[in-house]
Formats: sequence, C-alpha cells, structure tokens
Amino acid sequence: MRIGEIAALVGVTTRAIRHYHHVGLLPEPERRPNGYRAYSVRDAVLLARVRRLTELGLSLDEVRDVLADDAGRDLADVLEELDADLARQEAEIGERRRRLAVLLTAEPGQIEPLSPALATLLAKAPPTASPAASKDREHLTLLDAAGSGGQELYAVLGPLAADPALLALYERLDALADAPTDDPRIPALAAELVAAVPDEVFAAIPAEGQVVAGFREALLAEYAPAQAEVVRRVMEAFMHRSRG
Repeated sequence: MRIGEIAALVGVTTRAIRHYHHVGLLPEPERRPNGYRAYSVRDAVLLARVRRLTELGLSLDEVRDVLADDAGRDLADVLEELDADLARQEAEIGERRRRLAVLLTAEPGQIEPLSPALATLLAKAPPTASPAASKDREHLTLLDAAGSGGQELYAVLGPLAADPALLALYERLDALADAPTDDPRIPALAAELVAAVPDEVFAAIPAEGQVVAGFREALLAEYAPAQAEVVRRVMEAFMHRSRG
C-alpha cells in the first residue's frame, strides 16, 4: 500500500503519518524502486492502534510508551492516568460552570466572580453601609480568588456573617477612622473581635496555608492608624490561636 492508500484505510491524513515517522512513532517502511513507501498490513494495524490511542486523549509520548516493548508502560496504567486527568478536568469544568451560574443569576451591577460557597456566605450577611464590613467582603473575595478559602471554611463562617452583633463591631471599627493609635477603645474592640470568631473557623483553615510576604503590611495600610492597630492586634491573636 502507498501512503495515501493506508491513510484512507485507517482514516488518518498522510500528513499525520509523515509526522508519526518524523517523531519515531511509526517505523519507516521499505521503499519500492520508484521511491514510494510500501506499507504492509502490519503497518496498518500499528497505525490504527496509534489512531485509537490518540483519540482516547493520549499524547504521542504516552502512545510511544504503550507501543514500546516490555520495558514500556502498561496500557492499563496509562489509561488509568488519563482517566484520572479527565476526572480532574471534569471537576474543574463543573466548578467553573457553578461560578458562571452564580454570575448569570446575579442582579445587574452585583456580578462578581465568586465561588458558589462564598456567594452563599455573603448572602447570609445583613445589608450594611459599613466601610469596615465592605473591606472584609473584599478580603474574602481575594481569599476566594486565591483558592485559600473553601466550602468548609465558608460554612463555619456562616453563623458569624449572619450575626447582627458583628455589624455593631464593624461600626465601632468605623468610628475609629479619625482616632489616634492610643485611643482607649482599641484594646476592648480588638478583644471582642477575636472572641467573636469561633474555634471552628481555625479548624477549617488549611494548615499548609501561608501568608504571602508583604500581605500583612499591605492589609494594614488600607486602614486608618487606629483601625490598623485594632486589625494588627486581631491578626496577632489569630496567629496565636491558630498555632495553639
């Protein structure tokens, strides 16, 4: 068989066959006196197997391993890896579709690329015009985008987000916008903010989570001096509790 004939038989292009020859996946057949390649039925069987494996999603390197001699990888192992990879892709696509569903059902002007779990959490929070509460929402959105949040963490934050008492703490933090750093209200507010966070939140925070260098300073810079002092004390208390 000539290259066009074997290509038609197996259902691939002649260009693909030439590429398989180039990368060493398909051995070059003997040539006839006129220079044309002479393909055998054995070549067609091998080419058909290459086609089937590539249609399953295997890369050419993986196909080469499967077609190799006993030193190569077993086909079942390669297919198990491929199946696991496809399962991961399927899960990622499912998560992206869930996020899109949240965006598609949002009211005009309220569209944010949030995960469904974070959107559910924020929906539990009562409406407020508090700047401090707005900052916390932005920080949670950043956490969500960085992949440092998670359904378990958002679930345990749910009761806290829905607690009207938290709004009162936000408002007290807002009231420190023009206060000095030695304002006597600072210690008590910091202590109450720490006490408001249940232990379950710390248990839900991934142990391998790390704070990017410079993030703490950037976070504190968003607040007025007295507010930053409250947040600094809260962060230090949280770090101490999470280590415990």
